[in-house]
Amino acid sequence: MTYASLINLAAEEKSAEVTNWGGRIGWLVGLALFVALVYWLMRQGWQWRGRLQADLPALPTAPEAPGEAKLRLSGRYHGSTTAGQWLDRIVAHGLGVRSKAELTLTDAGLDVVRPGANDFFVPAAQLRGARLDKGIAGKVLTEGGLLVVTWSHGDRLIDSGFRSDRAEEHTAWVEAINSMNQFTTNTTEGAAR
Repeated sequence: MTYASLINLAAEEKSAEVTNWGGRIGWLVGLALFVALVYWLMRQGWQWRGRLQADLPALPTAPEAPGEAKLRLSGRYHGSTTAGQWLDRIVAHGLGVRSKAELTLTDAGLDVVRPGANDFFVPAAQLRGARLDKGIAGKVLTEGGLLVVTWSHGDRLIDSGFRSDRAEEHTAWVEAINSMNQFTTNTTEGAAR
């Protein structure tokens, strides 16, 4: 072949590839239906878990005059689980909804304000302790990156996970809640004698 014939060959018209639009649309519709099915199954699982936890009493609200704030924290609420079982998420009364949170610790207890979700209050007598942990209900952070508060509600012990905007605040919260728990336990034991 000569150079001139190669130029003529390159100049010839070629037909464009044929696109199979029916096949592409079928795949997209199938994918959309699959995603919708998975979403529906997840929603059904969430509702089923809520029905299983229907025996959980309504969450207390903060008292009118809770007293002076010992500590304040601004950050995220990552969820609540059955105490000691970090994958057993509690969804009843909105406790399963992740949200921003503002915590205030007073002598009356722990006030959790969550914009866009249900607020709740943990009376001081129901606080059982606090610790630093790395995960709760599908949220895993670095070691000690999560403030976990253990409290009783009804006949259950609940772990609630929070992460401050400033992680260095976590230690002060653990110390304050644990010292409140010791005071409450000692007072209760003294009254029982």
